[in-house]
Formats: sequence, structure tokens, C-alpha cells
Amino acid sequence: MSIILITGSSTGLGYATAETLARNGHTVYATMRNPQRSPQLQQAADDNNLPITILPMDVLDDQSVQNAFDFVFSKQDRIDVLVNNAGMASWGAVEELPLKLFKADMDTNYFGTLRCIKAVLPSMRKRKAGRIINMSTVAAKVFSNFHGPYCASKAALEAMSESLAQELVPYNIRVTLVQPAFIETPVFNKVNEVPSDTHYPNIKRYFSLFAAALENHESANKVADVINDIVSGKQNDFRIPVGLYAEGFVKFRESMRDEEWINSVSASDEEWINGMEQMGLKVRKYMEADGLPQLAISKTSTVDLF
Repeated sequence: MSIILITGSSTGLGYATAETLARNGHTVYATMRNPQRSPQLQQAADDNNLPITILPMDVLDDQSVQNAFDFVFSKQDRIDVLVNNAGMASWGAVEELPLKLFKADMDTNYFGTLRCIKAVLPSMRKRKAGRIINMSTVAAKVFSNFHGPYCASKAALEAMSESLAQELVPYNIRVTLVQPAFIETPVFNKVNEVPSDTHYPNIKRYFSLFAAALENHESANKVADVINDIVSGKQNDFRIPVGLYAEGFVKFRESMRDEEWINSVSASDEEWINGMEQMGLKVRKYMEADGLPQLAISKTSTVDLF
């Protein structure tokens, strides 16, 4: 069984992954910024006698990351798998979003992941063994309007991960990118506010797309199961799309020239609605309703966007 460190484990994909891996016999160190504010995972571990140790770690802080890794290495002789899950997402038009949100997405999704990779690599390299699993997204391949900060941060993550994967071949260390799409987790309860007087009314299409896709209620457990397959060696692809629409959206984008993709937003609302509904996304009711669709997730849910 493997010794695994996971970032961003308080809710959503990180929570589901920690619980799934522990139930499959792995020793899990689940990290989060404020364990005191998120006691649910500890309670689940206690109730089910799961091999989960919860640690405080802020991926934005060098010392916090070092402290967490030092603790694990004080208890174990190795870390077999690092799961970089901690992330955030900002939505809105590039012009209207404050720079601090672009910086926040990049700091967490890219630099936070990089900080953890650099903390674990020396030990993996010396052992010539290990696996790094980076939580990416379909949005790292399908760049859509009103998703600029998030797409940019995840595209940077994918580029770095592919370079890293090549560098680590001589050391028998594997890198994997997991690309979820429309998986239901509480991230949608944390979305930044979009100005009501936006100059970009097409943003309603964006919210309608997400609202329609989330009607499928795809569980974070679907992603957790994929990660468990990666850890067990059943899945060895470098990029792994996860979700009902994940692979389809990537193939749809790849089928179009760049100019076609960019100009596709010129379609009328009716044309856009019909196109989405041909893909099984029932967006009409959201487009015809007043205001932007609400994307709040039920409290019982455990989305990570794209």
C-alpha cells in the first residue's frame, strides 16, 4: 500500500479522494488550510477507523508546506504519491475582474502545486520511485470566455506538468493530469460575484451551461475512483478526462480551427441553445429566466469546475 499526501482535502475532490484512498488501504495524509474549520474528514476517519492523518498546510506559504512535508517524513520513510488538489476558480470577463483574482488563481493552482512538487521531489528522485497527480481540468484544454483566470492557471499547470513528466522519466517518477468536468462539489458556493451591470451579457450562456451540466449531479467520488486507479496502476495515461462531458468537450474543441472556436460566440442565443441541447445540455430554461442562474450546491454535496 502507498503513503499518500493530498492537498485541499477539506471538501470536494480532496475530501472524496482522501476517504476513497484510505478505504482502499492506503496511508493518507490529508492537508488543508484550517483543519479546525473542517472537522468532517476527521470525524469520518474516526468513525470508520480509516488511516487518515489530517495536517494543516497552506499551499501559498513556503514554511507551511515545508512543515507538513517534514512532519510526514518524520513518521514515514517516503511519500509514494502526491495528489495536488488544492485549487480555486474565478469567473467573469477579463476586463471586469480585478487583478487580484487572476493572481489568486495562479498562486493557488500553479505556484501552490509547484511548491508541493518541489518539496517532495528530492526524496522521490533519491528513491527513483513515485507518482505525482495534478488536478487539472477540461478548461486547461478548452479555453472559454468568462473563465480566463482559471483557464490560464490550469494551462500553465499542464505545460509545467508535461515538461516535468519528461524530466522525471530517468528517475521512474510518473506524472498524471486528471481533467474533471462539471463534477459537483462546494466550489460553486464560493464563486466570486459577477457585476449586475456587466458589459458582457453573453456571460448568461456561461452560467446556463454550468447550471444545465450540474443537473447530472456527478459525484466527486467519480474523480476519487480514477485517482485510486492511478495509484493502483490500473490507469497510466498522462491526461485523464473525468465526467460525462469531459472527453466530448475536448474533442469538440479539437475539431475546430482556432478562428472557428473564437467566432462561435457570434451565434444567436437560439442557435447556441439548440447547439447545447443537441449535446444533452438543457440550457433553455436558464437562458429564458430572468437574471443569471444560481449555481449553489446543496450542503449534502461533497464542483470542482472544469
